Amino acid sequence: MSDEQTSSPGPEPGGPGRGGPGHGGPGHGGPEPEEIRFFGTTWVHHDGGYGLRRAGAAVGSLALAAAGAVVLRFAFQGLEIAAVGPFVGILVVAGFAVCSALAFRRTWDGFVRRPDPGARGAADTSAQGLMLIGFIGSLLAYFCRSLVEAPGEKRYRAEYAAARERHERRRGARTGNPAAKKPRSKKGR
Repeated sequence: MSDEQTSSPGPEPGGPGRGGPGHGGPGHGGPEPEEIRFFGTTWVHHDGGYGLRRAGAAVGSLALAAAGAVVLRFAFQGLEIAAVGPFVGILVVAGFAVCSALAFRRTWDGFVRRPDPGARGAADTSAQGLMLIGFIGSLLAYFCRSLVEAPGEKRYRAEYAAARERHERRRGARTGNPAAKKPRSKKGR
């Protein structure tokens, strides 16, 4: 099968008319860009409301982080009402601060490089609890990254460029359609 036959027949999700040659879309037979949550493939050409989506992601993640902080404040007030003592209060605040910092770092690293699929297992299960407790840090990482680019865009762009380069090298290595070559006759030798 040729590359044109294996590509999807529909238009690229990033927008209509973007699938022509040079864009790596279906008309080109090249690799398709991966979708980013809330952005689809608008990150490829920064079209389709990309700027508004980035602003919305930044405002939304900051608003959710603020709402989460308010909920945590209510929980902390519940501990004060229960009169559990200052030691427990300090432990709770320190626990959420540490978990938020670790969740921020883990989320930020996820934007920069793809997680190692071999490292999944017990460590991944404990990290899910950490991310749940430190959700504010994760939301703040999303907010900070949205100010610069779509979260993970740099990683996806590098992977997409590498895939397109590999595709172009494979296409360039081909000398044409082998089925169209005529067999040599033995008389002409």
